[in-house]
Amino acid sequence: MSEESMQSSLEELNDQMRMRRQKLQKLRELGIDAYPHSFDVTHYAQPVLDSFKDGESTTVSMAGRIMSIRNMGKASFFHIQDSTGKIQVYLRKDDVGDTVYDIFKHLYDIGDFVGIKGFTFRTKLGEISIHAKEIVLLAKALRPLPIAKEKEVNGQKIVYDAFSDKELRYRQRYVDLIVNPQVREVFRKRAKIINTIRAFLDEKGYLEVETPILQPIYGGATARPFITHHNALGIDLYLRIANELYLKRLIVGGFEGVYEFAKDFRNEGLSRFHNPEFTQVEFYVAYKDYIWMMEQVEILFERIAMTVNGTTKVHFNGHDVDLKPPYRRLTITDAVKEFTGKDIEGKNEDELRQIAKELGVHPAPTDGSSKIIDAIFGECVEPHLVAPTFIIDYPIEMSPLTKKHRSKPGLVERFELIIAGKELCNAYTELNDPIDQRERLEEQARLRERGDDEAMTIDEDFLRALEYGMPPTAGIGIGIDRLTMLITGQDSIRDVILFPQMRPE
Repeated sequence: MSEESMQSSLEELNDQMRMRRQKLQKLRELGIDAYPHSFDVTHYAQPVLDSFKDGESTTVSMAGRIMSIRNMGKASFFHIQDSTGKIQVYLRKDDVGDTVYDIFKHLYDIGDFVGIKGFTFRTKLGEISIHAKEIVLLAKALRPLPIAKEKEVNGQKIVYDAFSDKELRYRQRYVDLIVNPQVREVFRKRAKIINTIRAFLDEKGYLEVETPILQPIYGGATARPFITHHNALGIDLYLRIANELYLKRLIVGGFEGVYEFAKDFRNEGLSRFHNPEFTQVEFYVAYKDYIWMMEQVEILFERIAMTVNGTTKVHFNGHDVDLKPPYRRLTITDAVKEFTGKDIEGKNEDELRQIAKELGVHPAPTDGSSKIIDAIFGECVEPHLVAPTFIIDYPIEMSPLTKKHRSKPGLVERFELIIAGKELCNAYTELNDPIDQRERLEEQARLRERGDDEAMTIDEDFLRALEYGMPPTAGIGIGIDRLTMLITGQDSIRDVILFPQMRPE
């Protein structure tokens, strides 16, 4: 960058940013590389703090971001933060020399990355620290961090000017992770949840697979897709709304247990519980049914809670919940009757629409029976289901990919797990009769003609696969984002997605 263009850029910056760029320029004039290529790290903050013993000293080489500085003439104290936590560093002019110390004192800032070499000790005030013998700048920060300020009032520590604006935190997650280290713990737990599920499925011998994200025909759920275009093939493609139909093709092909952690995409609104790009795990197991799957979910959810939190008790969506099995099982028609007094069993579309009206529920004119029932359940029942509850045995209209109930005409073998008023997973005894499946998809096509743009499309290749024969199969989809909210006690889906979808700035 020329001197003229640099000067022009400086004029656009605020005073702090301008000062930091001036410090960077000074460092370069002194021949100091403000962005070296590497540094040898041997120790990390939290393990050093945990293993420290009075009377013993450990030689360490550590690196991290400066989070506070106190300069006191010929010595300075500062804290560095690495991926494990924060630790105090003591730096003396007599140890590092006049030049190095003056450079630190005048040209280093909060937010800079530094490497230090020294030894552990405890200060007179009792804080475990590092006595630095060497210090090197690893990356100069050109923007100041929104460091929270603290003061003590009546013996209590009060934090103010914290980086707490939700929208800024989501847009600038990198800053959020720096200054709100508790946020990092949420995402560590998210990774642990995924690893626990993966271990659970691997132990059973199921195969982890990958299926297409770009699909010529979307299916596996009722949702509006995102559309893109493939230039070379000259065709429109869809970002998948679910991976179900591809995983069931693999059951047809001879695998008896498959699973996939999938990024799925649904072109719908944003809310505390919805993000258009979301993660779910789906798994399918041959020769099993939805009763078996309910038992597996109970075992899995208890295992996740104990592995991540050490307890089955969680706080989610304003409620204290215990994930210890067994969970209540309640048919959807009984649930509607219990919470509304209305009997929806066997009712046609006009009758359902009248019941919805009486309950103050307003489905769209294009909605068929399945969506009307879903609207009634979602508004009048779901919010009241706090303890883990399996809602089972749905009307056939609501579940075009689900096997008919073995003993209840007009119903299918499906369940959703509801906890604290929110759906956590959706599972079926999978429909494997190709004739029945075609009829169901043709009914979905008729709904699309009526204007329901979330109705499923007919996937001829999937139907062809079923015609080769698919064994009895149980399948499930578990939303990872919402599950993470449950286990970590977060109030918004944006708090468990590192980079949630946002409106443009």
